Amino acid sequence: MTFQWLEIRISEEQDRRQREAEVLQRLPRVLDEMHTTLGQCIADYQGAFGAESAEVSGHLSRIRVTVREKRESKWEPTAKVDVTLDLKLPGLQIDRGGTVLAIEVGLLPGDNLFFREAETNQFITMEDLTRRILDRALFPKLPE
Repeated sequence: MTFQWLEIRISEEQDRRQREAEVLQRLPRVLDEMHTTLGQCIADYQGAFGAESAEVSGHLSRIRVTVREKRESKWEPTAKVDVTLDLKLPGLQIDRGGTVLAIEVGLLPGDNLFFREAETNQFITMEDLTRRILDRALFPKLPE
């Protein structure tokens, strides 16, 4: 004897697992796209403050943003932000000098993405995401 509730729950779980697998498969591309987006932001910052003022470097599963300030004619690091893949969430983990922010990544129709701040359970745009990643590192002396 098969129960209707059980069939429904099995179907729901199969859908959830399929969505999770699709997100996990897409995550490396998300990190690549994030690297490109952050690179554009850093290029704008460099245009205003100099080529040595900041850089974006990337590895297989991590992006690092390093911000520098010129002191006594030498560029010295003032902030670092790491963006890494979080396969358990699944999504991104942003480490801003000891302050960690978890961002869930999900798929919408048409291969579009959504971002959700895990702690506050709020959906955020790409603009909000880039601000959460870069603002305090690039502009620590300005109010939020």
